[in-house]
Order: sequence, then C-alpha cells, then structure tokens
Amino acid sequence: MLQSPARRHLKDLATRAKNSNAARRVVMPLLVRFPTLPGRILTLAQRLLGHRAHRDWVTACAASRPPLGQRQLLVDISAVAQNDIKTGIQRVVRSILLALIKHPPAGFCVEPVYASGVQRRYRYARGFTHALLGLEGTAAADTPIAYQGGDSYLGLDLAVFSTMNNRDMLDDMRSKGVAVHFVVYDILPLLQPEVFLYGSPKYFGSYILAIARHADGIVCISRAVADELAAWLEVHAAARTTPLKIGYFHLGADLAASAPSSGLPADAAQVLASMKARPSLLMVGTLEPRKSHAQALAAFELLWRDGVDVNLVIVGKQGWAVDAVAAALRAHPELGKKLFWLAGASDQMLTDVYSHASALLAASTGEGFGLPLIEAAQHGVPILARGLPVFREVSGAHAFYFDGTDAAQLATAVKAWLDLHRQGLAPSSAGLPWLTWSQSAQQLVDTVVHAHWYRQLPK
Repeated sequence: MLQSPARRHLKDLATRAKNSNAARRVVMPLLVRFPTLPGRILTLAQRLLGHRAHRDWVTACAASRPPLGQRQLLVDISAVAQNDIKTGIQRVVRSILLALIKHPPAGFCVEPVYASGVQRRYRYARGFTHALLGLEGTAAADTPIAYQGGDSYLGLDLAVFSTMNNRDMLDDMRSKGVAVHFVVYDILPLLQPEVFLYGSPKYFGSYILAIARHADGIVCISRAVADELAAWLEVHAAARTTPLKIGYFHLGADLAASAPSSGLPADAAQVLASMKARPSLLMVGTLEPRKSHAQALAAFELLWRDGVDVNLVIVGKQGWAVDAVAAALRAHPELGKKLFWLAGASDQMLTDVYSHASALLAASTGEGFGLPLIEAAQHGVPILARGLPVFREVSGAHAFYFDGTDAAQLATAVKAWLDLHRQGLAPSSAGLPWLTWSQSAQQLVDTVVHAHWYRQLPK
C-alpha cells in the first residue's frame, strides 16, 4: 500500500492536471502500478478521470492483479481471445464481456481469462482486454490465473479443447470453493449429427458430458436449449456427486454495443437498389446444412419460374458441407439480379441490408436462439420463420411461421406471406421484446451469481 507521502504526491499530481486527458496520463500509470489504493484516492480518481476513464482504470487494475477484498469473476474467452472472427458466438462473447466489464456484479472484479494449446493452463487475457477497451499505456503480462474460495469461473466461450485439457484445474477450483459455470449455446451436434462435420458430434458430446461433470451449473441461451440439454443429459450423463443446476438467459441485440465492424462492398449501391425495386427476403447466417439455404434456393427458383417478382438476399460466409449450394449460388443466372450472396458483409452493410429488406426468412432446422429475428424486429422487418420451439419462444405472435422441408412447401409459404404483405395483413415484428447486451448480461449474472436457476437435475 502507498505511504502517506506517496498518497499526497498522487493527489497533488492529479490536482494540477488541467483536463481529464491530462489526469488520465498522470494518474493511470500509478493506479495500475498500485491497484489497492485506499477509498479516498479511489474517489479522487473517479472524480478526476470521469466515468469512462474510471471504468478503464477498474479494468486495468483487474488486469494487473485482483484488488483485495473483491471476488473474481473469471470469464473464459479462450476462443475469441485467440481468433476473434467477429461473428456468431464470437459476437456474443465480445458483447457480454463488454457489458460485464462496464457493469460488473457487485463485489466482483471481472477477469477475462483464456487457455491455449494442450496442457496450457488458464491465464489472464490482459493483452486482448486492453485492445478491446482501447487502453493505452497500461500493458501487463498474461500471467497465470490465481483463484480462491468465493471466486466464480464462467465458461462464456465455446472452447471445447481448452476446457477438456483443464478438467483437473476446474475440479481444483471447485474443491477450493470457486463456483464453476458454463454457457451452452446449443446442442445441435447431438440432435442433428448428420449436418455437422465428421467427428464433431463425438467431440462435442464429450465436451457436454465433461462440463456436466465438472460444473456447478450450466446456463443456456434459451429455454428451448435448456429443455433440450436437460433431456439429453437425463439419458446420457453419468451420475454426479451433486445436483446440476440448469438456467437460461436471452441474448442481447444492440449491435452498437458489440464493437461492430464497418465498411461497404463495391456493389453495395447496386444490391440496395435491387432490394428497393421489389420485395426482398433476407437470410442471415453462415451457410451450413441446417440453415436450409438449399431449400430456400430451390423454393425461389420455383417462384421465379412462376413469375413471382421477388429477391432472395443471403448474408453469411460459406461454412461446411455446402460446397454444392455455394457452387450453385455462384453460377446462378439470377446472381446479381434477383439473387444476392454477401459472403463477407460487415455489420454496417448488414444494417443497410436490414433497412431495405421486406422480410427476414429464418429457415433453419435448428437454432440455439435466433438473433437475426431480434435484429429484424429492431429494423421493423417482418419475420417469416420455421416453426421451431426456439423461434416461437423468441418471436411469439410477431412472426409468420411455416413447416415442411421441401422446396414446394417453402415456396407456398412465401407466396402466402407475400399475399398477406400486399394486403397489409402479415404479422408485424413491432412489439417483439428484445434485450440490450447490458440486460442480457444482467440476466446471466442473475442466474450464475444470484442463483435464479430454471431447473435442477438430480445427482
């Protein structure tokens, strides 16, 4: 702890600073070096640096070493910290992490952590966190984590291999009084193994069994996933020494709070003009078998053959086991006319596309949540969705639902929706409830910190 002369020196330096930027340059290095400052200095720092800079200071202090008297919330971001591709789960992890840092649970210091490689133990993700927050002059090493009773570990990222490699450490955490929880986004590789890469269901199943064995609780991103997980574990999981708590929360959808990407493609104006010229149905998500892009393309080919003037716009990169669909899209005679595939669209371009879309087409045969449904509602875009339990959980009466897996069934549903749309009778997405990422993070905190669990599996 700083001695009285040092305290007075710090106060004098801060008092002489002419503005908040100067105060930050003077005070921040000392705050980072001495993270256990007494309350009077903390109050001074908060007043001089302002709310945002004070938040940065809290993060910098946490990145140096845990403040005395605070418990740690160790947030595992192993995948995103090493390869942030800024889509899908990565966007969720980044958004929740930012919200937790901005509004940490009372009495907790948020500590992003990661593990890399075989037999690599967890370390504080200081470099990644500083870069995410735009901090300068506060660099600190990614040192191994330290933990004690009262701390909490949250496996926020989908990090299969690092989790499996650190099972003994997770057990050690629990033995020392650290609460261990994981977030599960879906269990689709276990429910639809035929649409995933060979071996993926096996590895993913081992991961789910492992976290069910080594965790105190699992939090899913929807009630539908929580029910699916519970049903699967009741059949496949081995006996535990303690009950397993299962909860759920809903994802946020304020794109601006997730550090969105920017930039427009060269053909952006042409795409948007074509979308404005005729009804345009939009699909958002990586191309993979369960997303049903093949069914959608075949359905729209039937519509175009019958003279229906409508666009199909696809936003999403190419994933696995869709080579034939991707080739058909690239070689299609309607590509650039009534068919558009934006494989590398930024968040900025996606926002523009939403604003020009007539409806979102959510044709997936399985999802953990369905974030595009929320994003569509935010832009006032109607929703045409497959009647999955999770889609009905998210959208309720604010969507038009369809069933069936062949092209003719989907084409019929699109025609029916277009007729309702022309008459002004299609269900509106207005009023569909959604959360900010801050509210989403709070739901997660309410579950893992305040024990608002949905159900419990017996030991």
